Amino acid sequence: MATAGLMTIASSVRFLFPNALFARSEVFAIGRQEEYAIGIDGRWQEEHRIWIVKEPNRMYAMFSECTHLGCNVNWFPREQKFKCPCHGSDFSTDGTNVRGPAPRPLDRARIMRTEEGQILVDKTRKFRWEQRDQSEAYLAI
Repeated sequence: MATAGLMTIASSVRFLFPNALFARSEVFAIGRQEEYAIGIDGRWQEEHRIWIVKEPNRMYAMFSECTHLGCNVNWFPREQKFKCPCHGSDFSTDGTNVRGPAPRPLDRARIMRTEEGQILVDKTRKFRWEQRDQSEAYLAI
């Protein structure tokens, strides 16, 4: 009988401390445009699965998820392309699929600038290739 009482108390105490996983924010600041050189920047790839691409006149945030089965694509600077290690898809610097089973280019995330000049990436809004010229799919610089 005493064991049952202890179990009830233990269950009640455990209820007060839920086993919750805390997800990373889907909207995050990446700094200012001056902090990025022209080219591919991978500083957000591991934590957020996002590559930052800066071109002379614009910047965008590209998801690192292969459009075939969602594997994490890697950047190979010597070859100037992204490669998927799972099934061999290759993507150009702008995310265009150029080889392999990937059915379409890499998706982009919403990117915007605050009034203070900080750049924010919003992963809740995805843009497919045909939407790449929409105003929130890139940041004019």
